[in-house]
Amino acid sequence: MDHLTALRVFRQVVERGGFAAASRQLGLSPAAVSKNIAELEAHVAARLLNRTTRRMSLTEAGTRYYEQVARILDELREAEQSLGPLQSAPTGTLRVSAPMSFTLTRLSAAIPAFLARHPDLSLDLNLEDRRVDIVKEGYDLAIRGTDRLEDSSLVARRLMTLEHVLCAAPAYLARHGEPASPADLRGHECVQFTLSGHADEWTFQRAGQTQRVPVRGRYKVGSSLAVRDALRAGFGLSLVPRVYVQDDLASGALRAVLDDWRPVQTDIYVVYPSRRHMVAKVRAFIDFLVEELGPPGP
Repeated sequence: MDHLTALRVFRQVVERGGFAAASRQLGLSPAAVSKNIAELEAHVAARLLNRTTRRMSLTEAGTRYYEQVARILDELREAEQSLGPLQSAPTGTLRVSAPMSFTLTRLSAAIPAFLARHPDLSLDLNLEDRRVDIVKEGYDLAIRGTDRLEDSSLVARRLMTLEHVLCAAPAYLARHGEPASPADLRGHECVQFTLSGHADEWTFQRAGQTQRVPVRGRYKVGSSLAVRDALRAGFGLSLVPRVYVQDDLASGALRAVLDDWRPVQTDIYVVYPSRRHMVAKVRAFIDFLVEELGPPGP
């Protein structure tokens, strides 16, 4: 028995005053209407309707049951109707998890304009670099940066690629020398970004050749901006997204090394639970991300 269908059949039988009228209203055969009522009575273990060939009436149990069923079905209809605005226009509260360094560098300045375009939408933006469980923790979507996207039931859409650069302050290079090859990094003070998928091993490619170099350092930190501060202070060298240090490279405060080697890249994704029945607020924010970060890759 489809319980919800049976409840709706029962209501129509009562309100239409008979099985035939209910079958016409619901588009069901009279036999299907009778079957639903019989199965519902068996389910509740009570006779709900007194019926003869000429008339139908509610039993005492049926009267009490009808009142509750009608209220529940009305509330269900109201709940379904309340979702209409969510599907048609961005409304309500959108909960987003995003990495702090990336958001502050690339997105946060544009968010007020996004909210101005959607006056009925509120944004709860959680900035932290840990990887949240968006379903368990109640987020609508998350922005993630990784060089290896894990298997997941989540939908992932690639937004852009962050190019990395190996760099250090001129003062550090003057004291310790400039590495001539990736293998030379074993003798350097490497600042490690602990939340990347390659914190303990840096990968470089050149002309079809790949070198993976184990790295160790006295400073490990979970913020790319903190890594940048350490580089500016001349503490060591590190792999860091170029967008975070492009001004420092242009001014000479930092200097790129091993430019003839290509380090690992980080893809930026937006991840969300499902493409089906996507609410308007989620679609609007994904469109905003694509607009700000460039066309998505394959």
